[in-house]
Amino acid sequence: MLAGQFALVVSALFTGAAFYINIAEQPARLLLEPKALLTEWKKSYERGYAMQASLVVIGFLLGMLAWWQTREVAWVIGAGIFLVNWPWTLLVIMPVNNRLKKIDPADAGARGLVERWATLHAARTGLGLLATAIFLWSSTRA
Repeated sequence: MLAGQFALVVSALFTGAAFYINIAEQPARLLLEPKALLTEWKKSYERGYAMQASLVVIGFLLGMLAWWQTREVAWVIGAGIFLVNWPWTLLVIMPVNNRLKKIDPADAGARGLVERWATLHAARTGLGLLATAIFLWSSTRA
């Protein structure tokens, strides 16, 4: 049941990265002056997007493979919760992302939007944590 163990690792990696953004990167970013804050957010977002999106897809597929191998429904639940990150990101966070990407760093009005982005991103952290907990629980049952 190696697929389940890998699903657990991938979801833990995703959750750790998301948690780091919320507790370390975002508070540090908010200490910057407006131009640097927005510039940092844009660079960070560019680098983090591909990594986190890939981890969600891989973790979902591994969770589904673990379900297929074990027929333990908890793997499907964990995989589904993990996959919710995609529609959450596309439907809820992406409009904020797009607005932030269009703002000129010389415009000082981005702070509130970056703060809103962080609140929305915290939900992704929560989804990752919940999926990781379910994967961990599922892996102890096998």
